[in-house]
Amino acid sequence: MNGQLRREKITQILSKSQTALSGSALAKELGVSRQVIVQDIALLRANGLDIISTNQGYLLKNRYGYSRVFKVIHSDEDVEKELQLIVDYGGVVKDVFVYHKVYGVVKAEMNIHSRFDILKYIDEIKSGKSSLLKNITSNYHYHTVLAESEEILNILEDKLWEAGFLAKLQDYEPVDFGNK
Repeated sequence: MNGQLRREKITQILSKSQTALSGSALAKELGVSRQVIVQDIALLRANGLDIISTNQGYLLKNRYGYSRVFKVIHSDEDVEKELQLIVDYGGVVKDVFVYHKVYGVVKAEMNIHSRFDILKYIDEIKSGKSSLLKNITSNYHYHTVLAESEEILNILEDKLWEAGFLAKLQDYEPVDFGNK
C-alpha cells in the first residue's frame, strides 16, 4: 500500500472510531512502523485534517461539531455516574476545569468517549497518583462536552439537571470560558 492510500485508510479508521487509537494500533493494522504512522498523521494535519493527540492516541476532532460547557457539582463517589451519563447519551467529555478565584481557570484534557475510558480514568484516580481537580473548588467544576448535534447537548443538559449534577453560574464567574 502506498503512502496516499495508507493515509486515506488512517482517515477512514479514525472517522469510524468511537475512541482514541494509538499509533501502535494503527501501525499494526496497516503493517507499518509506528514512526510511519506519526509521519502520516503529520502529513494529514498539514493537509487540514483536524487530528488531536491524546495520551490514549489519535482522534478526529471535527466529528463532534457541537460543544457546550456545563458547570457541575457532585461528590467523589458520583464521578463515574456523571461521566457515564454524558457518554451514554452521546457526549464526549473533552476536558475538566475549575474556576479558582486566585488562579483563574485550571484545565486538564480528558477526551472520554466511552465507559472503557471512564474505567481507565477512575483507575488512575484510585491509584492515588492524582486527585480530582474539583476538590480544590468545593466540588464545583466544568466540563466541555462535545456532541454530534445540539439536540444531544440539550438532552444531556436535561439529564444532568435531573441527576442533580448541574450548578448555576455565579456573578463572579466568566460566562465565556474561551472554548468556542
